[in-house]
Amino acid sequence: MEKTDMEVKKEEEEGAPAPSVERVFDGVRVPAWREQVTVRALVVSLGLSVMLSVIVMKLNLTTGIIPSLNVASGLLGFFFVKVWTKALERAGVLRVPFTRQENTVIQTCVVAAYGLAFSGGYGTYLFGMSSKIAVQATEANDSQNIKDPKLGWMIAFMFVVSFVGLFSLVPLRKIMIIDYKLIYPSGTATAYLINGFHTPQGENLAKKQVRTLGKFFSFSFLWGFFQWFYKSGDDCGFEAFPTLGLKAYENKFNFDFSAMYVGVGMICPHIVNASLLIGAILSWGIMWPLINNQKGNWYSADLPPNSLHGLQGYRVFIAVSIILGDGLYNFLKVLTKTVQAFVSDSQKIRLSTLPVSDEVQMAKPPIVSYDDDRRIEVFLKDQIPKWVAIGGYSIVSLVSIITLPHIFPPLKWYFILVAYAVAPVLAFCNAYGCGLTDWNMASTYGKLAIFVFGAWAGAHHGGVLAGLASCGVMMSIVATASDLMQDFKTGYLTLSSPRSMFVSQVIGTSMGCVVAPCVFWLFYKAFDDIGVPGSQYPAPYAIIYRNMAILGVDGFSSLPKHCLTLCYVFFALAILINLARDLSPKKVGQCIPIPMAMAIPFYIGAAFAIDMFIGTVILFVWQKMDRAKAAAFGPAVASGLICGDGIWSLPQAVLALAQVKPPICMKFLSRKMNDRVDAFINSAS
Repeated sequence: MEKTDMEVKKEEEEGAPAPSVERVFDGVRVPAWREQVTVRALVVSLGLSVMLSVIVMKLNLTTGIIPSLNVASGLLGFFFVKVWTKALERAGVLRVPFTRQENTVIQTCVVAAYGLAFSGGYGTYLFGMSSKIAVQATEANDSQNIKDPKLGWMIAFMFVVSFVGLFSLVPLRKIMIIDYKLIYPSGTATAYLINGFHTPQGENLAKKQVRTLGKFFSFSFLWGFFQWFYKSGDDCGFEAFPTLGLKAYENKFNFDFSAMYVGVGMICPHIVNASLLIGAILSWGIMWPLINNQKGNWYSADLPPNSLHGLQGYRVFIAVSIILGDGLYNFLKVLTKTVQAFVSDSQKIRLSTLPVSDEVQMAKPPIVSYDDDRRIEVFLKDQIPKWVAIGGYSIVSLVSIITLPHIFPPLKWYFILVAYAVAPVLAFCNAYGCGLTDWNMASTYGKLAIFVFGAWAGAHHGGVLAGLASCGVMMSIVATASDLMQDFKTGYLTLSSPRSMFVSQVIGTSMGCVVAPCVFWLFYKAFDDIGVPGSQYPAPYAIIYRNMAILGVDGFSSLPKHCLTLCYVFFALAILINLARDLSPKKVGQCIPIPMAMAIPFYIGAAFAIDMFIGTVILFVWQKMDRAKAAAFGPAVASGLICGDGIWSLPQAVLALAQVKPPICMKFLSRKMNDRVDAFINSAS
């Protein structure tokens, strides 16, 4: 029931929290859940899903760093539906108002769809199964441990594993959102963004943000097109520009003029970008040149550059050790916080009088805000029956247990049964931890599955393929369950029905199951060097995940000399750095680098870290000059740079499939090499 002005005034005098968001929307009818899931919302969602899946796929196959694209999807969803409704209004067709609930449906649908471009493993476990990656690993590259990508089985795999997580935590939505009041920072931020769009002031700002995004989208797209003309071969084009000198370029230190990664740097926190640069300097500036000097001593001088028995092995396995150390520390940290918070919240709930039947009434706290009253009323209105969750989980699990062994023969049915038996517990831990910290630990649970199921299958029974496939099963369940709970939080804060959130998540997941494999297939067919180290699309995490599976099955026998010792050192160092971050005073801790971020350039190189550091410097200077404007338009500028360069990949792929090659090779030579080339040309003429 709505409060009177006297009650509101009394609450303010008693120190009730903050201005009400929902009072801004007083008098606005909350549409029924079927009215929230509209045709136009689904059409816009499909278009944005394709667009953002292309961007995520490109990021996946270049560095594996995926920033949040919530701002981009929220702004673009708002913009496209506004254009749609304006066009219908001018045509004289009855206009249905664009509501924040419909905006939330678009956001949920799009995030569910493009999320599968990441959790589907196209740059990690799934591509790690391929012969292209297996050849680089040199171990376990027999036929029973290899499965090359095919569009048919990839789509089938996505449909089989992607829906299980949606049903695993549905019965717990009230406990997680209302009783425990978990924050879910990303879901909350998205809700405030959407609520802001639908106020008069917010709508005007959103229009300006969309215009800004459009300008930088156009610049980034055209810049990508311009660069294409100069890249007709290897080491050609602006990517090969030796901005810091030829010697630095040989060690992968250069600014490669990537608008996308400058944009990513503007979105990622400053400490992440600084950590990447520190990792690049430590590895490519210090360690790899020193280890390279041991060629012929620590490893054979006759090995090819990409052999894991040579320098490449140190790059890959030391990066793996840092990632595992960081992942283990944060897993235990989040698990500890989750258990502590869960026990604390459970005690509070037992001490309070929550309703357990119609006769028992809940004793309300002294002050309950109007917003909470309104949101709880809407959130509890449209229930999702428990039989839907239990029946859905059981049926989809059964289908998976029957189907997956046919797709991956080493993955036995009882492996999948065990995975689905423990998955709801792990999904709950991940979703609860994500609600507290915003850390989605899905990839960590996936790595755990690699070691457990890979070792269970054994080296002689396709253990590597079984480990990678089980990683996909576990990651999909845990990631999807956490994403759904984030969406419930967003829906709770925008008065969107839980049913519309669940339905839009199911529809978005269905879109992603088709869109993500098709986008990957386009990249895979268009670019012959995909997955090759040093190429345009090296897919760095694919070899890392495959080597984790090999370690789980074969142990450490394949490592080059002293590599295992260095791995132990960096594993311990990752844990110690995390401890220092958490135990130091806040101002000191936030300046200590993040080990996970430091590890990424160990394998890939320094160029993208320099791009992202330039992005963070641009944003830092902008914040110093005008913090309010940087906060309002920084994400729009970054999203424009990311989306423009990302979407250029589509026409670039089409040109590659049509065998249209760039006309110019812009290459940079030393003076001595240039004299030799001139002499050769003169002698030939």
